[in-house]
Amino acid sequence: MVELTDAKIDAALERGRKAWVSEPRAAGAHYDSSVGRVVVELTNGCTFAFPPRLVQGLEHATEESLTAVEILGAGYGLHWEALDVDLSVPGLLAGLVGTASYMAKRAGRATSPAKAAAARANGQRGGRPRKVATSPG
Repeated sequence: MVELTDAKIDAALERGRKAWVSEPRAAGAHYDSSVGRVVVELTNGCTFAFPPRLVQGLEHATEESLTAVEILGAGYGLHWEALDVDLSVPGLLAGLVGTASYMAKRAGRATSPAKAAAARANGQRGGRPRKVATSPG
């Protein structure tokens, strides 16, 4: 039983070592008010920036509260204490900026007057046409 546990611990440590060198982590982070972006310097030398208005929990934050960003978990997370917001660095890099319901609401927004008008006109015509199954061959 002890050998099995030791093997599992060794395997977990090895996975941790691999993750440490391969997964993106934050070396530094700050809010740049001149461009209106949170800037994250990664341990691999890359820099990533994002507008807080796109991120759940940061969309209505003041500049003052955005400047109080902290790095958590050996660089795997960003934290804003006053806002009670925690973000995953790998998640941000993958474009995940909120919960599934938050993302669904943002994806379905009419982002321009032209898009909204087109959606209304399409709805008056009965909506999107149904797909018709065709037989092979």
